Order: sequence, then C-alpha cells, then structure tokens
Amino acid sequence: MEADLVDQLFNSSEMRLARALLLLSNYGSDFGPEPISIKVNQQTLAELIGTTRSRVSAFMNKFRKLGLIDYNGDLKVKKALLNFVLNQKIDV
Repeated sequence: MEADLVDQLFNSSEMRLARALLLLSNYGSDFGPEPISIKVNQQTLAELIGTTRSRVSAFMNKFRKLGLIDYNGDLKVKKALLNFVLNQKIDV
C-alpha cells in the first residue's frame, strides 16, 4: 500500500500507467512467454492511476509506437515496457 501511495504522489501519470500495466501483467513473477495479454479497458486504467481516459489513450498510443505494447482490441504487454520504466530519469 505504501508503494502505491508513493507512486501516486511522485510519479507522472505516464509512469503510473506503465507500472499498472506491468503489475496487471504479473511482471516480476515467472517471466513466461512474451507478450503477456491482459483484459482491461482504458476507463478502468484511468480510474486506477487517477487520470482521464483520454490521457490513458495518448499514453497507450505512445507505448504502442515505441513497441512497448501491442494494443489492437487486445492488450499485450511486452518486457520492453519494464526497461522503459527502469530507464526513465528520476527528478528529485
């Protein structure tokens, strides 16, 4: 619960979305075959991370263009999303 609060307070909504997608796709457990499919809609993701559905849509399009997810009716999270999150500059 503490990690979720820190995430909400200090991370951008883009990073919160990336983290949520990774958690929903069970990254960190056994890294089975790639990509991992998850069933969730943009409105649910928006409510989960505390932003609007239109912002989630914009981030999802960015992630898709960067090759981090496959999103065409079915959402597939690629391991590259984890590298994207880990390589982001952290401003303190």
